[in-house]
Amino acid sequence: MSVLSGMTGFARVSGEAEWGSWAWEAKSVNGRGLDVRVNYPPGFEALERVIKSAAPKYFQRGSLQVALRIDLSSGADTATVNTTLLDTLAAAVEKRTGAALSGEVFASLMNVKGVVEPGAGNLRDLGSDEAVITPLAKAGEEALQALQAERRREGGMLADLLEGLVAGMEELREKAGKLADTQPALLQERLTKQLDELDPGGRVDKDRAAAEIALSAAKADVREELDRLTAHFVSAHELLAGGSPVGRKLDFLAQELNREANTLCSKSVSLDLTNAGLGLKGLIDQFKEQAANVE
Repeated sequence: MSVLSGMTGFARVSGEAEWGSWAWEAKSVNGRGLDVRVNYPPGFEALERVIKSAAPKYFQRGSLQVALRIDLSSGADTATVNTTLLDTLAAAVEKRTGAALSGEVFASLMNVKGVVEPGAGNLRDLGSDEAVITPLAKAGEEALQALQAERRREGGMLADLLEGLVAGMEELREKAGKLADTQPALLQERLTKQLDELDPGGRVDKDRAAAEIALSAAKADVREELDRLTAHFVSAHELLAGGSPVGRKLDFLAQELNREANTLCSKSVSLDLTNAGLGLKGLIDQFKEQAANVE
């Protein structure tokens, strides 16, 4: 049996090296397609390509955020100033004000994001070191694998929940099948009573009335809808057993189930059958809601 996968989860892989410590964090939420965003320290751009190339091996859908955090060893985390950016900002301020920078304005510019980068110089040196990048890339893929395991754990719970909902639908379908057998007699009784009330003198041709009643009974026949529901339940079991990626197919199946339940309610001539149809619609809504979490 293949594995069903959800689309939410969190994983963390961490470690230490001579230059400091590191941690990969990967989290995922629902998404129509596969969207991977990678956050990393300056100089580690190569790891973004590694993560984005590896992600499709483990996921088909979901919005992923993967982040690498690096803490340099004590004494290695020396801040550097981006002088190019600082000079650009200073020139822009002087041009606009027409005056030299004051100490207060200069201090404000130093607080602009990107001007002072903690450990940026050392981080960039690390990012160009293959001996550092290679194990970090491997650990990044391990974080993806751990996230996949978490999503599969969620998928196992979703599979049990969805199977339970299908089982509930099947029970209501069986109940509706028994009630459907009484539809023709109920409809005939109702139409005959209405005809007697509207035509007490018996002026309507009996054969014509019988034909109209038979036509109405045929239109109220729900056996076709019940048969299609049964076929859809078989498909649901097969899809759930087949494993991910299957979320979009389950969503489409929920639409088809809802269509049959709506028709069942519209054709019903008894309160019990209508209630069975409404019960089906309630379970189908829950099925559709949970299917949206399946990859």
